[in-house]
Amino acid sequence: MTDILIAGGWMMIPLLACSVVTVAIVLERGWYFLRLPAADEARRMIELVTHGKFSDALALNERRPHPVSRVLAAGILARDAEPEKAMEAAGIEEIRHMKRGLPALDTVITLAPLLGLLGTIIGMIDSFGIMAEQGMGQPHAVTGGVAEALICTATGIFIAVIALVPYNWFLARIEKLTEHIEQNATRTESALRASAGAPSA
Repeated sequence: MTDILIAGGWMMIPLLACSVVTVAIVLERGWYFLRLPAADEARRMIELVTHGKFSDALALNERRPHPVSRVLAAGILARDAEPEKAMEAAGIEEIRHMKRGLPALDTVITLAPLLGLLGTIIGMIDSFGIMAEQGMGQPHAVTGGVAEALICTATGIFIAVIALVPYNWFLARIEKLTEHIEQNATRTESALRASAGAPSA
């Protein structure tokens, strides 16, 4: 591995940094999404809200917090003011938290192949420079520049591919959770209106 990094030239340094960023974000976001519990409490919270049992609904969120239930809890706490706006603000915050690190991962997906291409160009320039000065008398020096170019290209593409798969999985999870938030927030608004005349618990 060390020999490959050295053979790839100095452009391997930013590519190595991209790989470190990719691994860090993928591990952190993967752990975040994998340890999220199922959003089963949302339906139960809405049922409790319908019957005016607000304290019990909030207790469910405290016992098993989840992005969806936290948004619903924000609406329940603001039931006497503007629950819709409270849930909207909480939803924006939850989505922002879920997307943490993804802009950097998206940048790596775009940047890594470009850095690899730049390494390719630099390696080819070195090769042609050697050919111009010494002709074909030192083929090993020429092929060394070509190898540097190919190593950078392959590394950049490899990093982008490795980052792209989890990135799309994260986006799919976020889209699904966002849909759950919107659907359950709408149901909670209806439940709060239905419970307007019910005694609170």
